[in-house]
Amino acid sequence: MFSHDTTRALARALKEARASRTPLRHFSLQYPGMTIEDGYAIQREWVRLELAEGRSIKGRKIGLTSRAMQISSQITEPDYAPLMDDMFFESGGDLDFSLFIAPRVEVELAFILGKPLKGPGVTLFDVLSATEYVVPAIEIIDARIEQFDRDTRAMRKVVDTISDFAANAGIVLGGRPVKPMDLDLRWVGALLHKNGVIEESGLAAAVLNHPANGVAWLANKIAPHGEQIDAGDVVLAGSFTRPVAAAPGDSFHADYGPLGSVSFRFAGGRP
Repeated sequence: MFSHDTTRALARALKEARASRTPLRHFSLQYPGMTIEDGYAIQREWVRLELAEGRSIKGRKIGLTSRAMQISSQITEPDYAPLMDDMFFESGGDLDFSLFIAPRVEVELAFILGKPLKGPGVTLFDVLSATEYVVPAIEIIDARIEQFDRDTRAMRKVVDTISDFAANAGIVLGGRPVKPMDLDLRWVGALLHKNGVIEESGLAAAVLNHPANGVAWLANKIAPHGEQIDAGDVVLAGSFTRPVAAAPGDSFHADYGPLGSVSFRFAGGRP
């Protein structure tokens, strides 16, 4: 387990990397014995640094929800991180590409809670009961820690990703909000267009067989830390497409059929 000084130093390095748009080498390379618990400790310390500067938490994200991603990351469960207030962007507009390092785009559903969820023992049915509505979303993920090492090209480990806010960097909500019991959420599908071409498609059932299962898992996972999902929180339930890389000028449009769409364009470039 890392000392508090090491945890704090690595959290500060991540915060500075985000501000300067300069990616870091893998923490797991520098600290081969780094654990998942160390990763979450760094993440929590980074959150404390953000809160101290006036930021606020508007919700949570769940990542690595598909079996294929868990196998590739050598992990047997999802990961999670907070959604900070400065990570939310409007649908239909331009996003400044220079806010990111190496952004990629994923398609998911967002649950907006009407009632709090506190584990242990939260079930899928508790999530559906507590959810005010579900809305289409796009998540923008990024790499304050390099996805691939600059020298060896080795892929970063899950402990690196967890430290790095589970890679989350932005969220765009759009489309038509729906009550969670008004349709079978497993069969919500989306087409992800990049510059007018379909790059990815998928069904929400790819998220742990039902996207609400991810929200239940999260509520139970954070309970031992004295945390809960609060009323009003936005929870990204997990991607059901692979991430698609972005460059300045790229336009993205996620078509959710009867639930509408989410779209934006990456404008500008490096400062």
